[in-house]
Amino acid sequence: MKDTDCSELVTLRGRIDQVNRGILELLNERARLVLEVQAVKERNDISMFCPGRENEMLDSIVAGNKGPFSDAVIRQIFKEIFRASLESMQAAGIEHLKVSRAQGEQDVVIDVRGHLIGRDPVVIAGPCAIENAAQASEVARHLVSRKIHFMRGGAFKPRTSPYSFQGLGVEALGILDGIRTDFDMVVVTEVTDTRSVDAVAAAVDILQIGSRNMANYELLRAAGATGKPILLKRGFAATLDEFMLAAEYVSREGNENIILCERGIRTFARETRYTLDISAVPLLRQMSRLPVIVDVSHAAGRRDLVIPLAKAAMAAGASGVMVEVHPSPAHALSDSAQQIDLGEFDELIAALKR
Repeated sequence: MKDTDCSELVTLRGRIDQVNRGILELLNERARLVLEVQAVKERNDISMFCPGRENEMLDSIVAGNKGPFSDAVIRQIFKEIFRASLESMQAAGIEHLKVSRAQGEQDVVIDVRGHLIGRDPVVIAGPCAIENAAQASEVARHLVSRKIHFMRGGAFKPRTSPYSFQGLGVEALGILDGIRTDFDMVVVTEVTDTRSVDAVAAAVDILQIGSRNMANYELLRAAGATGKPILLKRGFAATLDEFMLAAEYVSREGNENIILCERGIRTFARETRYTLDISAVPLLRQMSRLPVIVDVSHAAGRRDLVIPLAKAAMAAGASGVMVEVHPSPAHALSDSAQQIDLGEFDELIAALKR
């Protein structure tokens, strides 16, 4: 006899289908309640993370378990439900961020003393670290001669080793301030500490938050509160959602002049310093209305890959590239392997025009 001819089996399957529909409705009802909880927490500025809440719910559910599923199976099932609920909350949160792209909204275009970021592609170039006034002026003079209006240069250098060159600090800020005055350039430098935010903001036009500080929320708030444009680098182990949330800390200070910078992520690859996540460019453009640039020097850690990576970044829709340029990379006090010299910089500009 075929199982379809057994009326008892048909009845049982019908009941299972009915239960499935009931479970589906209850799961969706739970998801709606979770989103309501999220909205209440946001309105009342309550932390989204509630330690112990998941374990309390699991213990309560297991206490009421009458089988036939074992307690371990019930825990596994509900942990998956909790995980899906958390992902739903995170997705909803990203969609409602100030920095997210809403339907019909225009891209943010940042005007820095008459020079725009977010419209035509830009090049931000300069040494990894400001070593002295002569070095900085030589690079600035060359950039201006090539009609490059944005110069980067490190004053405070967070280094993995405490014995590596840490930058000139306040002395470098004075040099950078002189560069923007003498050469009429837009100057970018990294701020690494909340205590130096005001000094950095007074000396330069754009404050950079480096990869290591992407999750330094007090620094993000302090930098955002200056009102200066913020160049925010993605953490080398950060998801794009986490990157967007970091940008939101700046935006919540009333500052939407934020430049997102993809600078490579850590992978198992050993041929490069990091791995350039080129897919981040179009994805961030979809997720956000902020300009997206690519730091091609840090992404590879090798000067021979700077030009092809820069071309790839532009092809992917980046609003610009950041590149490290030094008059004599072999003698650079930091990151010598990834900096290009002035002649190689000219080759980069020519390649980007082709």
